[in-house]
Amino acid sequence: MTAANKSYSQKDVGKQHSEPSETSPDKIPHGTTIIVAGCLGMAYSQLTLCPAGIEFARGLGGSGFHVGILGAIPSGMLFFQFVSAVIANHLTYRRGLWMAVSIVQRLILLPVAVGPLLFPDQSPTFWLWMFLGLSVVNHSMLHFASPLWMSWMGDYLPRNGLSRFWGVRHLWMQWAGAASLLFASYLLESYADQIHTAFAILIVIAAVLGVIDILMFLPVAEPPVTKIVETRIRKVLAEPFRNRKFRSFISFMSFWHFAAMVGAPFISLFLLAEVGMSLSKVLLLWVFCWTGGAMCSARIGSLVGRVGHRPVLILCTLLKSTNMLALILIPNDPDFAFKALVPVFIVDSILNAGFVVTTNGFMLTQSPAGNRTMFIAAGTALAGLVGGITSVVCGCLLTFTNLDSVVFGVPLTSYRLLFAVSIMLRLASVLLVIRIREPDAQGTRYVVSQLIGATPLRMIRFPVGLFRTHNDDEA
Repeated sequence: MTAANKSYSQKDVGKQHSEPSETSPDKIPHGTTIIVAGCLGMAYSQLTLCPAGIEFARGLGGSGFHVGILGAIPSGMLFFQFVSAVIANHLTYRRGLWMAVSIVQRLILLPVAVGPLLFPDQSPTFWLWMFLGLSVVNHSMLHFASPLWMSWMGDYLPRNGLSRFWGVRHLWMQWAGAASLLFASYLLESYADQIHTAFAILIVIAAVLGVIDILMFLPVAEPPVTKIVETRIRKVLAEPFRNRKFRSFISFMSFWHFAAMVGAPFISLFLLAEVGMSLSKVLLLWVFCWTGGAMCSARIGSLVGRVGHRPVLILCTLLKSTNMLALILIPNDPDFAFKALVPVFIVDSILNAGFVVTTNGFMLTQSPAGNRTMFIAAGTALAGLVGGITSVVCGCLLTFTNLDSVVFGVPLTSYRLLFAVSIMLRLASVLLVIRIREPDAQGTRYVVSQLIGATPLRMIRFPVGLFRTHNDDEA
């Protein structure tokens, strides 16, 4: 047991979770450390998952099929969260296992990043499949470690002010993501014809930042895992799905990932391959995207703390088709597309911030202390599996189909068709998000009235089924 663990008693846990007033983020023990570490982790993820990876794969001879696989890997490996949850229920402390797995995970892409430079005579196909293979290992370990960390934070962070703290943390993480992509954009512009060199530099920097992120949690105290009476795997796995309130959340998340992954993995590839935008411009576009979320994350966290997770999640879901519609309508003009998509991506980033704050907050607050890791895994892993399969299937469709026509003056290509299907599925997911149960949440109509003003709201007749209050749902 580490000194940090010894200093964290059950009395401390009770004190944190019984304070009647909302806890300010700066009053949370090691709150600043958790935020700074999150920023470093965000920098790692953006440098490793940015469109440079897609261009690196294309430089090795990759096609839409390979990009589809690459887009599916982060979601497809989420089933490792279930493995993690089962193991976590047999642990007393999670820190050691989490840190060991996470440090290896932060270093796993180094061989394929520097390999093409050290062994240039090796076949590009070899490096392409090694890149895909190590990406599988990378995300497998990432998702194995994620529920351990989330469970730890769920036990450590106070309930009062959790959404506000999560919003502030996400704000700084968004700025870190924007800064990382801005750096990557300038680097890739400088090495426009040397994608292997640029990718190697990005991965080396990402590995250093990622390892520092993990080591920063050494002084953060860890309460012991809350033991559960039932340890049989089948019962433990089934518990989140038997919880009526949490089951509605799982259903929505699964369908949402299906709807989103029809189009989301192919946005950067579409802008590069069809619109003709340069890689540095695509990265700069994502910089603006992250900036939008950074400007609003803290306010979203405060809003969620006042009104609950459910109404904010409903509003974000309703509006999340905006970016897909814009991608369908833009012409194949790189300069015009960049200018037109900047505001669209900023708005989409704000909606993404709402998703992160509400879904993470819902999982942490609505899951029991016992078996919390399994609840968190169930809230994300099943949805990830659905999204991963969807991405691979759609990647195959892009590879083996070549749709090219014009409908009502708008080009209709394979990419744009996927975006159109994604719009319809995203709108259909609203029917599931309104079924999520959160007894203490405000009604969505009330939240909208607070956002846009009560007087204009009275002039608008919202659909009863969408904006009914939670009490109506229970009735």
